[in-house]
Amino acid sequence: MDASVANILITIGQMLMGALFVWAGLNHFGPAGQKVTAMLVARGVPMPRECLVIASVFELVCGACLMIGVAIAPAAIGLAIFTVIASVTLVNFWDLPEGELRETLRSVFATNVALVGGLLIAAAAAL
Repeated sequence: MDASVANILITIGQMLMGALFVWAGLNHFGPAGQKVTAMLVARGVPMPRECLVIASVFELVCGACLMIGVAIAPAAIGLAIFTVIASVTLVNFWDLPEGELRETLRSVFATNVALVGGLLIAAAAAL
């Protein structure tokens, strides 16, 4: 593949992944933040609102870094670690009985695993 085409594809991929985290981080400062805080309380996370604010700012900053091409490798690795922690903490499909909710969360978890893969590829491409 032509190097310039590869660079364009990598840039578009980084922008799309970054946008996802920027959107999610911003979304946590609205009504969705109350729902996520309740989920954190249910999972026994200490200082759930404060944790959510810190995590949301982290998402925003790292996502913006991916989008604008600044500190790509650390931002992508940080978001990969964040995604693993958030998935294990909040997308606990394995604790649910068989049914539609379990299948939905299993799909979300699998999507997050794929996103971690994309973030690792972005980090590697930036090194």
